[in-house]
Amino acid sequence: MRKMDQQTFDRLRLELSVNAKNGVDFITSATMVWLLLAYIWTLDYTAYDRSVLTFIAGSITIPLAFALSKVFKTKWKSPGNPLESLGLWLNFAQLFYFPFLVAMLLTEPKYFIMTYAIITGAHFFPYAWYYKSLAFAIMAGVISVGAMFLGLALPLERMYLLPLAMAGALALLAVLLMASWKKNAAAFH
Repeated sequence: MRKMDQQTFDRLRLELSVNAKNGVDFITSATMVWLLLAYIWTLDYTAYDRSVLTFIAGSITIPLAFALSKVFKTKWKSPGNPLESLGLWLNFAQLFYFPFLVAMLLTEPKYFIMTYAIITGAHFFPYAWYYKSLAFAIMAGVISVGAMFLGLALPLERMYLLPLAMAGALALLAVLLMASWKKNAAAFH
């Protein structure tokens, strides 16, 4: 394996940012899903049932992101870029947090949505490096800590405010990522 200089390495990261538009299709998809989750948490069901519905609704994030990739004209593949597969690995990493979700579902379903939001927010952190976008790092902290405070403070009947706040934070992240993408695109060309 040949050694890569820092300039080449940074250029490969910029290429990923530019091609994927910093993952704005995923963030927009997640915003829509979290709005759906806010609705689910207004339903007159038990916290357990809402949590199960949350898990099911979350499964549409990737197919919706794929559809939005056509709208945003993003590229999920960067042939020849050795860093390309790292993005997929970073995303899969959040699956290893799912035992926490199952534990919350089985023991404290009221806190399931809080745990889901914390995991979602925290998994953004490495994308700050991957896409050369500080917005991911900042929002990872804001979302994770904010979700914890909301989840612990809100009564069950108002827990829908947490996924609503999450959708707002994700919408803000999408705007910040587009601004970062424009900066990275200018540096790339």
